[in-house]
Amino acid sequence: MTTLEALSQLFSDKHLLTDADSLLHYGRDWSRVHQPDPLAIVFPESTEQVQALVKLANEHQFALVPSGGRTGLSGGAIASNQEVVVSFDRMNKVLEFNAIDRSVRCQPGVITQQLQQLAEDNDLFYPVDFASSGSSQIGGNIATNAGGIKVIGYGLTRNWVSGLTVVTGEGKILELNHGLFKNATGYDLRHLFIGSEGTLGFITEATMQLTKTPQNLTVMVLGVPDVSSLMKVFETFRNAINPTAFESFIQRTVDIVHQEKGLPKPFETDAPFYILLEFENDSEARENKVLETFEYCAEQGWVLDGVMSQSEQQARDLWRLREDISESINAFTPYKNDLSVRMSEIPAFLEKLEALVSARYPDFEVVWYGHIGDGNLHLNILKPADMPAEEFFKACATVNHEVFGLVKAMRGSISAEHGVGLIKRDYLNYSREEDEVAYMRAMKAVFDPNNVMNPGKMLTV
Repeated sequence: MTTLEALSQLFSDKHLLTDADSLLHYGRDWSRVHQPDPLAIVFPESTEQVQALVKLANEHQFALVPSGGRTGLSGGAIASNQEVVVSFDRMNKVLEFNAIDRSVRCQPGVITQQLQQLAEDNDLFYPVDFASSGSSQIGGNIATNAGGIKVIGYGLTRNWVSGLTVVTGEGKILELNHGLFKNATGYDLRHLFIGSEGTLGFITEATMQLTKTPQNLTVMVLGVPDVSSLMKVFETFRNAINPTAFESFIQRTVDIVHQEKGLPKPFETDAPFYILLEFENDSEARENKVLETFEYCAEQGWVLDGVMSQSEQQARDLWRLREDISESINAFTPYKNDLSVRMSEIPAFLEKLEALVSARYPDFEVVWYGHIGDGNLHLNILKPADMPAEEFFKACATVNHEVFGLVKAMRGSISAEHGVGLIKRDYLNYSREEDEVAYMRAMKAVFDPNNVMNPGKMLTV
């Protein structure tokens, strides 16, 4: 019996697709680096059906690749070797809302924005947020431990997962932690699956925690003269008001967003660097503290200019200066890197990084932005208009070892929030020690002994 014949016994025609358009659409993510070549796309609707599929994969020895919103940038959802893509689009139900526990139990295909809206409808808040929240799925967020723009105030996705149901690579169903706040009964396997990129098993249900709604979120955008001032402003505002977000970007990104999206610049005077910070403006005393802190930073020469939102609409418009960068620079076919170091290392890291790239590729334009409040920088090299994309990506890849060498020297991460996937798999040793990788392979073998779960991603086995 062929793989397709075996799949057709488990899935109806509408839940099993093999047409060329579907294979292309579901076989890749946003990275667009590798050409997709899946065998088929399947759409399970329950944990039990996922379990049956995994057992079938073990029996017939075919590989499975999970597919959520496919907004990843690391190649974690690419099916390029005749794998069967497992789309969770039909497992998109909210199963339970619990007001007392402030929790939502849902299937993995629930869209992030849907969970945010459900929380808002119940006077609560789901704080994990990023530009792709309108299309990314909760299962994918968990599988990559997604971060986003509010990590400094609320943490990563990991902080909001209180329970998981998973189907392991052996086809066993595990129900992990049951939504408990306190559970001191040994190894918490839940945290193995968070960030595992579908290599140990597939998430089929999740219990997500919610929190109280922040009051009157207000946004400030500040112009800053140099990198060292960025960190001084960060330390000063963090000590004064504990912001919910602290982002940074450069003048070039402001110019690109202004040109591509028609957004007005934040103030008349251009600045080399920008800070966007968000805070709960819940009292007159808090607002006065913010203004006092701004004045202090200006007196020290750390801030050149600034603007503070006076309405929800203005706050949204100021956020777009940061949130629209990724989409706006796509016109330049960027080569992306998602790096992190300790906050205190950022000035030295940026100085060395810019010197390296400028020396190796003087004709390439480099722009960066990121979640500077948690040490995460998005480095983007822009393709020259007259250079073929394949040649450009090849040239960029040759400098990876040096860039990642800088990251390793500062004990940072080659992937702060986008995961490892296929694209950064061969560079894992720059962030993980040899013994760590050996233990990761050992865990993979325990949960997925036949290597059917997203093989080739994160680890070579």
